Amino acid sequence: MTLCGAALGPFLDSYHSLFGVLTYNTPLVFPLLGSIGTGPDLLTCVTSLWVPPLFGLAGFLIGWLYILLDTVTSDATQSQLHPTIPKVLVGISYFTFQYWLSGILFGHGVDRTSILAIMSVLAAGGFYLLDGTISGLITSAATAIGGPLIEVGLISSLPDSWAYHYNDPGETGFFPLWIIPVYFLGGPANGNLARGFWDALSEKSDARTFGMQVEMDQVPCSVCNGTRAVKCPNCDDGTYVTYGERVVCKACRGKGLVICRECFSKYDDDPSDIENIRRIMDQIPD
Repeated sequence: MTLCGAALGPFLDSYHSLFGVLTYNTPLVFPLLGSIGTGPDLLTCVTSLWVPPLFGLAGFLIGWLYILLDTVTSDATQSQLHPTIPKVLVGISYFTFQYWLSGILFGHGVDRTSILAIMSVLAAGGFYLLDGTISGLITSAATAIGGPLIEVGLISSLPDSWAYHYNDPGETGFFPLWIIPVYFLGGPANGNLARGFWDALSEKSDARTFGMQVEMDQVPCSVCNGTRAVKCPNCDDGTYVTYGERVVCKACRGKGLVICRECFSKYDDDPSDIENIRRIMDQIPD
């Protein structure tokens, strides 16, 4: 999650930089798609050095908050808790589209109230279609509140060489309110990705555990070597001598073998179930 956040973050951030939503004092600029001939680059990323680790930390925190809250809430369906790969990719793409659209709208002079309304509708619709869980609602709300508060701290405290500002400080004096629903939609995008990773890791763990169990099941009993029978301790090949006469052993019913007690747990047998023990012994050849 950290690597995914760090990788995608600068590209999302660049949408706002390129369209004039925010400005860095000393931006990090590099081309994504080179120029044709001697003209300018067709696509450029504009960000800052501290953006990748910050987005990486956000991805880590949002992802784990989803996973932890999923374990303590009971409203989610199996399809919500175990999103398909296409659903995960749609969520990330939808969030990227919202980020891009917010920059486009600002860059074309759309007023902040209209942008807020559009971003809110996209955030609500995206959450309903892509998530809809209580854990997701809590995490997305925390992201929508915590993200802007962190930005207030960054704008207020970063040194000049790393500083940035919103070109429209908006209703808050730091940023326009429409940034809040953009943060909110980051919840489902990160959350479903975290759920997908968690499923993949859980499947590998289950496979390893199952493999170890199979290997253990294939190891024969060290006492009976997998035959389920051992020599009867009360007789000699099914009979014994008493009062000068050789009689049939009642313990093994003349077989000379009794069931191996070391195997009860291996085969999940009940040692007190006499009828089942007799049935097993009847199946063992003399």
